[in-house]
Amino acid sequence: MEHKNFSLADQVFERLESDILTGKYSRGDVMTEMKLCSELGVSRTPVREALTKLEQEHLIKETGKGIEILGITREDLADIMEIRLRTEGLAAYRCAENITEEQLVKLKETIELQEFYLAKNDSDKIKAMDSQFHKLIYLYSGSNVLLDTLEPLHNKVQRYRKASIENSGRAEKSVSEHRAVYEAISRHNAPLAEKKMTEHVNNAKNKLLKG
Repeated sequence: MEHKNFSLADQVFERLESDILTGKYSRGDVMTEMKLCSELGVSRTPVREALTKLEQEHLIKETGKGIEILGITREDLADIMEIRLRTEGLAAYRCAENITEEQLVKLKETIELQEFYLAKNDSDKIKAMDSQFHKLIYLYSGSNVLLDTLEPLHNKVQRYRKASIENSGRAEKSVSEHRAVYEAISRHNAPLAEKKMTEHVNNAKNKLLKG
């Protein structure tokens, strides 16, 4: 993945976003700037900048008494997965049309690493490679709009994805579905890549929203 230069505010944002999305903070919890500054060991300026961005992402809200955690509700999750279902196939279609041989090698590596970590039953690494696989498809689609739309949505469901990936049966099926998407992309078969990706996201949607 590309290396980026993150400001302190960016680092604080990513830390708090991850803590919210992975369930360290629950919906309804209330935080204060001073408590966050103490916990993170930073000044108020980067914390304020991070909180502003988190509020823009609708993950928190200012109540007057503190910062209330909103997180991702099941209704949010359903909307996110519906949007992904309707657009991620397009990213795979564009990827199959535009991907280079060098990019194909990188995409294949993520599949092989997923299969390796699946055999090791390493759910954290499987999740990381899952994110990498999808991000590369967004990136190689050649569309900044698709990348900027889909990557944050994929990230926002990480708490639910972790639970799904820890289910070995679903993890194995997901990696197999990724392999089918890759094979279609490697043949530059855009309609098939779109079909396989849509099937994959639909299966993930049904699994995440079940129960």
